[in-house]
Amino acid sequence: MKYLKNLLFLILVNMLFQGVAQVAPGKYYVQFTDKNNSPYSLDHPEDFLTQRAIDRRTRQGINYDETDLPVNPQYLTGVANTGAEILNPTKWMNGVLVHTDDPMVIDSINALPYVSVVRSVSGQVTGSEKPFFEKESAGPENRPDNLVLSRQAAAFDYGYAKGQIELINGIPLHEAGFRGEDMVIAVLDAGFDRVDVDLLFDSLRNDGRILGTKDFVTPGGNVYSAHYHGRMVMSTMAANIPGLMIGTAPKASYWLLRSENGSQEYVAEEYNWVSAAEFADSVGADVINSSLGYTEFDDPSQNHTYADMDGNTTVITNGADMAAKKGILVVNSAGNSGGSAWQYVGAPADGDSVFSIGAVDNSGAYAPFSSTGPTADGRIKPNVVATGWGATVSDGYDGITFGNGTSFSSPIIAGMSACLWQAMPEMTNMEIQQAIMQSASQYTDPDSLLGYGIPNYQSAWWILTSIDSNADDGANLASVYPNPFNSYINIRLMGNTHEASVKVINMMGATVLEQSVSSPLYRIDLNAYQDSMPKGFYFIKVTNGLKVQTLKLVKQ
Repeated sequence: MKYLKNLLFLILVNMLFQGVAQVAPGKYYVQFTDKNNSPYSLDHPEDFLTQRAIDRRTRQGINYDETDLPVNPQYLTGVANTGAEILNPTKWMNGVLVHTDDPMVIDSINALPYVSVVRSVSGQVTGSEKPFFEKESAGPENRPDNLVLSRQAAAFDYGYAKGQIELINGIPLHEAGFRGEDMVIAVLDAGFDRVDVDLLFDSLRNDGRILGTKDFVTPGGNVYSAHYHGRMVMSTMAANIPGLMIGTAPKASYWLLRSENGSQEYVAEEYNWVSAAEFADSVGADVINSSLGYTEFDDPSQNHTYADMDGNTTVITNGADMAAKKGILVVNSAGNSGGSAWQYVGAPADGDSVFSIGAVDNSGAYAPFSSTGPTADGRIKPNVVATGWGATVSDGYDGITFGNGTSFSSPIIAGMSACLWQAMPEMTNMEIQQAIMQSASQYTDPDSLLGYGIPNYQSAWWILTSIDSNADDGANLASVYPNPFNSYINIRLMGNTHEASVKVINMMGATVLEQSVSSPLYRIDLNAYQDSMPKGFYFIKVTNGLKVQTLKLVKQ
């Protein structure tokens, strides 16, 4: 059985190159000074963005800026002419990751007039390879004898994965027809072994919903022959065998992007991540799932500190926030350092626009390994939590097993969020994120373990679809005040409405009270309902037989 443990990572200390002889050969980041004389123009985004990416920007009202322009190709050619191997350019940072074992090449790069800094981002590998994840023994594996027969189960028979989607109340969205169709999720991970053959993903392959793969660790490499971790992550979203396992976004389309080297840990991988996120942006991905995080490296001089977890320091966090700025919902695991000397979220989970996900079990109990908040600057993290303790995941051999890690709670949320966004395509990425947090179990009283708590996706859907207007413009049936409320609410009927039925509904969809209103101004005393109305969000539904109006309320 494969369990995930200590899946946190970090990014780079701003180390300037201090003498070639002192720097081990390997990978280097080259920072350019500008994008002057670029052949690209912001007037022609179709030259560097797909139509889907352009459409995503248009829907969210996002303008283009210089960070969208690719790195000047003449600068890349100049660096390549020194003898360095070009790995991954990054337009958001205006630089390029290169490889060389020749100190003289670094001298030549430094001499280029459009280069400002060259940084070492890896070290010399010595001894045996460091395993990416530690392994623990686990409970029994579950592999039904006849997977073909299991396909005859009901369409929404989630099998072993039912608990993890029930916890976040995602099944109503699926039953309403929102299973991720036409949404694109980019998965940034360490590899996706057997996703090309495992039966859990056969509908993904048969429908052509693996849109492509790209290896940023070994350019041109085969992501299906790399690490197993991405396959386990993918299964929580994309698996689709009724009676065995159905993921949270079984009808979404996916890009499989390898940014993490499973055998080493150097800050170079954070640069890989940024380049992969840029690629996801360019092909029009709606959601990024990143079950990765960075705090410590094989070269201790690159290690991050807790003070770095301020949302503005590390390269990967700045890259993740930039991806969110481009309109992508960036979902990232909080990390598995709970209870350790480093108990806090890592990078990029500290990003202010990053949707950071902690872990609980299927009963909602906090997973003791789940990284905690707050960030170094005092912000609530994780944002929300989902099943990551005993999560159902692919075993790589057409069956399932159970895994521990925020690596799994993150994609569970990423997939379900894609379904929510499918239901509400006119919303922005941050509006989707905010609605999910507002739906969560402890939104009004967050803490450092669960953040805002366990989300309720049906409630998030209601939050996004409800009419939230108290304006006395004659267009609505009623206005309700005060909002937030405590012990009473006033209902003022509008226009020609003189009688109406009023329901107050909690976030679980249960009716707390129902009354008839027969006067233009009516007060509902809620003191008798205090035990059944804790602090949080409520909906009030006003009906006059012809029209229905729903408003959001907050109890303080």
